[in-house]
Amino acid sequence: MLIHYRPRGRNASEISRDVEGALREGLVAPGVMLPPVRALAAELGLSPVTVAAAYRELREKGIARGNGRAGTRITGAPPIGPRPSLVAPAGARNLVAGTPDPALLPVLPRVSPPLRMYGDPPVSARLARLAAERFLADGIDPRHLAVVSGALDGVERVLQAWLRPGDRVGVEDPGYPAVLDLLTAMNLGAVPMPIDEFGVTPGALAGALDRGCQAVLFTPRAQAPTGAAWDAGRGSELTALLAARPDVLVIEDDHAGPVSGAAAQSTAGESRRWATVRSVSKSLGPDLRLAVLAGDDVTVSRVEGRQALGPGWVSGVLQETVAELWQDAAAGRLLARAAAVYAERRRGLIDALAARGVRATGRSGLAVWVPVTDEPGVTGALLERGWAVAPGERFRIAARPGIRIGTGTLTGKEAPRLAADVADSLARRPRRSD
Repeated sequence: MLIHYRPRGRNASEISRDVEGALREGLVAPGVMLPPVRALAAELGLSPVTVAAAYRELREKGIARGNGRAGTRITGAPPIGPRPSLVAPAGARNLVAGTPDPALLPVLPRVSPPLRMYGDPPVSARLARLAAERFLADGIDPRHLAVVSGALDGVERVLQAWLRPGDRVGVEDPGYPAVLDLLTAMNLGAVPMPIDEFGVTPGALAGALDRGCQAVLFTPRAQAPTGAAWDAGRGSELTALLAARPDVLVIEDDHAGPVSGAAAQSTAGESRRWATVRSVSKSLGPDLRLAVLAGDDVTVSRVEGRQALGPGWVSGVLQETVAELWQDAAAGRLLARAAAVYAERRRGLIDALAARGVRATGRSGLAVWVPVTDEPGVTGALLERGWAVAPGERFRIAARPGIRIGTGTLTGKEAPRLAADVADSLARRPRRSD
């Protein structure tokens, strides 16, 4: 395995393919530092602009990550398939992932759905009715619905319905790592769209559209990893831009839904090709691999057609379980309580950090984002203090460094101590003995 790897190529595409091939064939190890742009350009007799373009393409594919002046490293992800999950060391407080609190998930009911046979409709009539009511209440057209195996499955099926290898997709930066891995596996280019606390900025969307994106992918609330959430103003700004480009495919991943802590916003319907995917994993439980997808008639038809050639349909038992929970008053009260508790935990950490002079964002969802300049140093220092958090490197294409702290299970007593340890880690203070 090559530790000191030198990419080869006569242009940006060839350099990018050389790195991808070396990683795929096991000739270079994840974590290896790529040569500095100017050094490689001089070695290959190319312009630094050409090498920089190759490195940018590698970042867009999720094959490499940049960390400012610290350089560009090959990631731990193979060119196809997800990158390895982060695992908290034994004994560390695990705040790596933005997972729900098991105590705030409803107990699954016993259901006895009608026996489903081949040729029956793929969507349960009861689930379709309840989902349509929820979509309609949020101003989303529910006339065409599909049921898929989770949010990412829905996103993949919608992309497959319209895009071809080489097409470009505008994605949030920082954003959800699995989306970047999915685009890499599908040979689609990821065009980073910078975000603020209200999500993708209008300028970022306009830039992605100008760069020829055939699709854009949004998380309107509970954005991973920053917790950004659209307000009505941001939703209107994005809607106006998309209205002028009706042929662009628009996908909204509303993965946290009723427990996100933010009101629903949507651009749905402004484009001819659109889909809004709502998963139940954060609200009802990760093992319920189910999401409901609303979209235009052609998109939904293509999703269901391709689904019919594979798994066929999502289990009727799962569909009836979700419908039963949606109709259960006690489960509804628990969801409302969960949303309030998650908001309290998220705000508690943000306020505790602010009291220590540390800026953090998180308008919604189950995590907060803390900008830092040295991700490895801060995450390592926090681990020494017993906290396992996620380095922002795995979420970023061109965005500035940061760390993601899961708050779904964080208690009010833990927040002040964690905030103090974050502040100490940022200031490189010695570990406290208490």
